[in-house]
Amino acid sequence: MSQKVVGTGARAAAPVVCVIGGGQLARMMQEAAIPLGIELRALVEADDGSAGQAIPYSTVGHAEDRDLITSWVEGNVVTVEHEHIPDAILREIDSRPSADALRYAQDKLFMRRELDAPHPTWAEAHSTNEINDFIAKVGGTAIAKTPTDGYDGKGVAVIFSASDIPWNYAEGDRILLEEKVEFEMEVALLIARRPSGEMKAWPLVQSTQKDGICYEVIAPAPVAQEILDQATEIARKIAEQTQVVGVLAVEMFVVDGTLLVNELAMRPHNTGHWSIDGAVTSQFEQHLRAVLDLPLGVTSPTRPWTVMVNLLGSELDDPREALGAVWEKDPAVKIHMYGKEVRPLRKIGHVTVSGDDLESVKARAHAAIEILEGK
Repeated sequence: MSQKVVGTGARAAAPVVCVIGGGQLARMMQEAAIPLGIELRALVEADDGSAGQAIPYSTVGHAEDRDLITSWVEGNVVTVEHEHIPDAILREIDSRPSADALRYAQDKLFMRRELDAPHPTWAEAHSTNEINDFIAKVGGTAIAKTPTDGYDGKGVAVIFSASDIPWNYAEGDRILLEEKVEFEMEVALLIARRPSGEMKAWPLVQSTQKDGICYEVIAPAPVAQEILDQATEIARKIAEQTQVVGVLAVEMFVVDGTLLVNELAMRPHNTGHWSIDGAVTSQFEQHLRAVLDLPLGVTSPTRPWTVMVNLLGSELDDPREALGAVWEKDPAVKIHMYGKEVRPLRKIGHVTVSGDDLESVKARAHAAIEILEGK
């Protein structure tokens, strides 16, 4: 069980935030909680996992264990670092974001039906005939997505017929189908909202994927002002409609000078990691401020350009052995390791570089990643 604060003193007086999830997002919340004097408690999958290593007040448990969770939160503010928590539990513990808000991120079909936002042409299908009919309607190629549980490229596939779906699909199963749009750029707008309704957005960022996994983020996105204005308006409308509390990430495609919403996340997000080193207020500090209903921080960049690149696996057994080599070449690189074992295409860390020239900043960030990759 989580440790109950007793007695007097600084710890007994500390604000408490309970976070469900034991990955790198909870780990980075702890980095933000320490200077604020906030006690972060985490429900983790393993005590030696990414967050369990870094958060002293961790409890090992499962996100579907109602009895454990309801007693563990002890009436404190509770938030999440992933969406895979049953609605009934979220409602009972009054989570921030709420079950009503999280449903938009949990169920892609619900999001597309209920959200007042522009999307690629889409359909819900329940049979191979419906799948093939939609593919024919949109020109012979479609994107298939599992309505729930997909992440980092999993549960997403380009298909030319129902037989191309790479996961076990049975007649009657729900599936989300989308037109495969020819986009100019993928972008993301992160915005934070507190219960009072105050909202603050970071600059729009550009993201690049590798095998469906976020690989590079450029802040700010090199786009026209009209795209930035569109993105900010879309994100604000979604935050208001969903009444989200905390950080909201809206991932979008730029298509012919307009924006189409792709995915939502109602928590700190990979495309916001640049803000730790590149913005006045990081997404993790802002998320804690928001869930505690404290005034939100300034989101301005600290330098003209910041580039974040993910470390997706490595040829080294332990990339931390290469820290010295990175800093010998470029001592200004910021390195964040997640305490994870190396696996192919697994997010095990990221680097951030800021500066005045975008091409130089990009080159430095990728050079650091190559060293950590063992290349």
